[in-house]
Amino acid sequence: MLVAFSISPTAADDTGGVSEAVARAVAVVRASGLPHETNAMFTNIEGEWDEVMAVVKQAVDVVAEASPRVGLVLKADIRPGHTGQLTAKVQRLEERLRDDR
Repeated sequence: MLVAFSISPTAADDTGGVSEAVARAVAVVRASGLPHETNAMFTNIEGEWDEVMAVVKQAVDVVAEASPRVGLVLKADIRPGHTGQLTAKVQRLEERLRDDR
């Protein structure tokens, strides 16, 4: 499965930023060893249901250590029997775009 998720702490640091808490969450994802990527809005992670959800929970838990309230947005693409979709989906799109030129 592919999961795109975003964790938002409600408590900001002294500058009004949340990057420190978000960095803790991304560190959890990176330490998981699962295929992942992070962009300006979401972190995408790929793996089996239980392992992906365990990583998301752990990421929420570390953010909750710095904030009394945490928001989570999660979108999942559940497609049993398919792996490598984190990059394959983008490759198929790029191929279509090249073909349409």
